[in-house]
Amino acid sequence: MTLDDLPPAFVTVDGLDGRVARVHLPDGAVAVWSLASLPRGVREGDVVHLTVTAGDLDVEIDPARTREGQADARGARGARNATGPTGGVDL
Repeated sequence: MTLDDLPPAFVTVDGLDGRVARVHLPDGAVAVWSLASLPRGVREGDVVHLTVTAGDLDVEIDPARTREGQADARGARGARNATGPTGGVDL
C-alpha cells in the first residue's frame, strides 16, 4: 500500500471553536484541525469519512455513521442517568 491509496478512515468532530475543530482520530487520539480542512457545514458530533485516492484526499460527512454515533451517545447518557444517587442531602 502506498500513501496514494490509503484505506478509508473516519474521524468524529468533538467540538468547534472559532476556526478550529477538535476531532477524535481512528486510534483514539484527539487532534485539533483547521475548520477549513473539514466539509462545509460540519457540526459537533458529525462523523467525517476520509479517503485518499491517487494522492487526492476526499473529505465528506457520513450521515449514517453520524446518526449511529448520536444514538450510541444518547444510550450511554441514558444508562449513566438511570442510576441516581442514593441517600439524602444535608444542607
